[in-house]
Amino acid sequence: MAEYINIRGQSIEVVASDPANPTQGQIWYNSTSNTLKGLGLSTAAWASGGNMGTARSVLGSAGTQTAGLGFGGYGPTPAVSNTEEYDGSAWTGGGSLGTARRYLGSAGTQTAGLAFGGNPPITAATEEYNGSTWTAGGNLILARNELKGCGTQTAGLGFGGYTTPPATYRSETEEYNGTSWTAGGSLNTARSNLGSAGTQTAGLAFGGYNTPFIVATEEYNGSTWATSPGSLNTARISLGGAGTQTAALAFGGYVGPPGVTGATEEYNGTSWASSPVSMATARYALGGTGTQALALAFGGNNGPITNATEEWTGAAPTTVTITAS
Repeated sequence: MAEYINIRGQSIEVVASDPANPTQGQIWYNSTSNTLKGLGLSTAAWASGGNMGTARSVLGSAGTQTAGLGFGGYGPTPAVSNTEEYDGSAWTGGGSLGTARRYLGSAGTQTAGLAFGGNPPITAATEEYNGSTWTAGGNLILARNELKGCGTQTAGLGFGGYTTPPATYRSETEEYNGTSWTAGGSLNTARSNLGSAGTQTAGLAFGGYNTPFIVATEEYNGSTWATSPGSLNTARISLGGAGTQTAALAFGGYVGPPGVTGATEEYNGTSWASSPVSMATARYALGGTGTQALALAFGGNNGPITNATEEWTGAAPTTVTITAS
């Protein structure tokens, strides 16, 4: 029988307790528990969370997996104003938007949220959430809907979108300082219904629509957008996004006939990798927030408008016990 030292060229370390900071692929023998162990990866997965109180699509989203915020959208009425807060297991009602709207941009956290743009009619209105109520902020320079955002309430970024008349896909970017919006650098590819992640000085735009569907990814450095060499593997619009410019997650969306997808992709700052794990409920026009490792997806449309929530846990280093097969 081949021995590990002959296969790998090194012996297995014998230790009385598991190493505090093992490296990926490291193997050791724990003499206390008499077990062979190593550092592997846990399996990535989507798991069901608590349903939203109001089924809705094309909504705003902010926060984290355990402190999420969903607001506005299209649901029981053409434009919804109510807000819901997620605690990691259930949604509860929050304060309503001053202006009911759908197809809006969003950013921030559960206790410091930002809502801007949207329709009907297409608006430039901005609102700020303090954890209980929404108050008016400074208007966008360009009124638009179907735009995306990222960042925080005092350092927000809004980009892309759609205006009519005349029907125009937008490339303009605006930066918010907690009081007013100022012009930033324009996207290289004008688009609406796109995905987003990141911050005001390290933003990420991906997917979207501008006849045809777009796979291009762009990165913002605080002044200009640069097209990334990495494109989405699945061209789609109205998708969810989470994470940062160098560790992002894209999920769900509309891919055209045959329709809706639950596909998930991970971005490492250079390229997108398709995950073998898809959402349990394929959908588009959904809310998305959180990180690449711990994301939250909620609402959207999968035929009927849905209130379903899913929580993503990405693959992570984990100690495993090695047994003979």
